[in-house]
Amino acid sequence: MKHRIARYINVNGRLMDLSCPQVMGILNVTPDSFYAGSRKQTEEEIAARAQQILAEGGSIIDIGAYSSRPNAEHISAEEEMKRLRNGLEIIGREHPDAVLSVDTFRADVARMCVEEYGVAIVNDIAAGNMDSEMFSTIARLGVPYIMMHMQGTPQNMQQHPHYEDVLREVLYYFSEKVQRLRDMGVKDIILDPGFGFGKTIEHNYELLNKMEEFAIFELPLLVGVSRKSMIYKLLGITPEEALNGTTVLHTIALMKGANILRVHDVKEAVEAVRLTTAMREQSSASL
Repeated sequence: MKHRIARYINVNGRLMDLSCPQVMGILNVTPDSFYAGSRKQTEEEIAARAQQILAEGGSIIDIGAYSSRPNAEHISAEEEMKRLRNGLEIIGREHPDAVLSVDTFRADVARMCVEEYGVAIVNDIAAGNMDSEMFSTIARLGVPYIMMHMQGTPQNMQQHPHYEDVLREVLYYFSEKVQRLRDMGVKDIILDPGFGFGKTIEHNYELLNKMEEFAIFELPLLVGVSRKSMIYKLLGITPEEALNGTTVLHTIALMKGANILRVHDVKEAVEAVRLTTAMREQSSASL
């Protein structure tokens, strides 16, 4: 396991060191996310979930109002903003110092969240493909940008995913986009291979197996595999039963260079980070 180089991102004027892997807790203010346990809509549910993420050691709260599960219902920007305003007001009141990320592919939604609520990070499943204004908006906002690989849209991505060479195509996809963002002056870029987004189970495991290849970008990596179908379909279980499998894949991802884990179960992910970090430190000490 290679020693990690320091990778800092600027979150609201503070440096966050991603060479020590961070855990991002999912807070979905949606009625239809694929994992029922992540859906939070009432004020009490939202406040309790934010508190739980922070208490269990999560360093980032990722709030999303648009379900990106396969065949998800498409909602308007106005509805997405309405849900986010409600959630962000509650979190801002209860946890004003929390580092917040917004999960959105819409530039106007991202701008609203950053400018009106101090959201620190934009997490875009479409890497600008579903809103042509996203890259220029990120450049103006000057916030860290997580861009994910996805083939198709949430409505059709799992119908017929096909690649000649999934790793090569995903790397090429990012190479073009990273260059465009660099040319626009974007400094803090985080890559997400997009497990489960326009990929078969086999594609997902090939990307995970070869995740070290993403080191060519010298950029932080976010991994989102929590309770996904690449776990529960392979094991013949439900998302509710997929925590153990999730922890196994989190451990593998950390050993292969993940800098951020985006998770439903914060406590278990934090434990995986602590254990793999202890092993890495022991390995370094013995050199």
